[in-house]
Amino acid sequence: MTSSAFKASLIRQFGSPAVVIDLDVVEANIARVQAACDAAGVANRPHIKTHKSPLIAAMQRDAGARGITCQKLGEAEVMAAGGIDDILISYNILGEDKVARLGGLLRGTLVTVAADNPVTIAGLPKAGEIAGRPLPVVVECDTGRKRAGVETPGEAIALARQIAASPHLAFAGLLMYPPEDRWPQTQAFVDEVRAALRADGLELKIVSTGGTPNMANLGQLKGATEHRAGTYIFNDRMMMACGQATLADCALQVYATVVSRAAPERGILDSGSKTLTADPGGGLDGYGYIIEHPQARIHKFAEEHGFLDLAACNERPGVGDIVRIIPNHVCVVCNMVDRYVAVRGETIIGEIPVAARGRLS
Repeated sequence: MTSSAFKASLIRQFGSPAVVIDLDVVEANIARVQAACDAAGVANRPHIKTHKSPLIAAMQRDAGARGITCQKLGEAEVMAAGGIDDILISYNILGEDKVARLGGLLRGTLVTVAADNPVTIAGLPKAGEIAGRPLPVVVECDTGRKRAGVETPGEAIALARQIAASPHLAFAGLLMYPPEDRWPQTQAFVDEVRAALRADGLELKIVSTGGTPNMANLGQLKGATEHRAGTYIFNDRMMMACGQATLADCALQVYATVVSRAAPERGILDSGSKTLTADPGGGLDGYGYIIEHPQARIHKFAEEHGFLDLAACNERPGVGDIVRIIPNHVCVVCNMVDRYVAVRGETIIGEIPVAARGRLS
């Protein structure tokens, strides 16, 4: 249990609310997922869209990760500037300006990109031309999540052939984020694509799967080469709800202060939608788990107000009390702040910049 004296000391130094990460828990999360990937025989390519920090990415790399995943080109540029190499950008890159930036990045950094349509692929050769070396491209496939990605093996085969026939591009394989309950269907998809492309002399050097919730499925897809998980680095209520984390695995906590108790059964935190965000976390009850008062509900937000429902609490916080909150969805919380306060237990280590926050393109 974190002491009141430590909480007060941290808030005096950094203000309230404060987004705090425990590096001991971060390191344990890194080690656990790396060990799981090693045991399953797949490379660990962590997704940095959660933490957005080259320093934390380096911790993952040094523990055995093979490169990283970024969602946006701007994130990849920050990571490369921070010394991280071998970057997969799992997003369609469109537009002359972005393709030019991609070419500049590719000059000095190993970069692979994903594409799921002919228009995207048609624009990518310019990046390889600018860089003076081929740009590896994976085809993004949708095996049931209904997000980005081609929906049929035939479409994936056609795009792979387009990539292979394009100057300055190199076909690298497939990327997907399978639904947790559709890995057999994903296997059938991959097998059909592999067989057709092998007849063309094309190999799937990369078969990339993703998602922290899918850690339970590691090893189930024959031929998978790597896995992209992101949220595990800090974890959150969503990961607790899906069984991929316990409270002890949640490395990031928002330290917040109770600033109002206008009635016995309600209160206000200084953490509203601009801190915890209004992400419902896939149907969770309320907008965060308060460690000191687990029966309390953060039931509503204004921008700087978290509305507390204390009706179910036997012990209720008072004005000035500092509480720790596990966010519903940690990734969006990370993008709201410029820094993490890093601790080890009750020892304050310092600040870690969230260097890639706000990189939307």
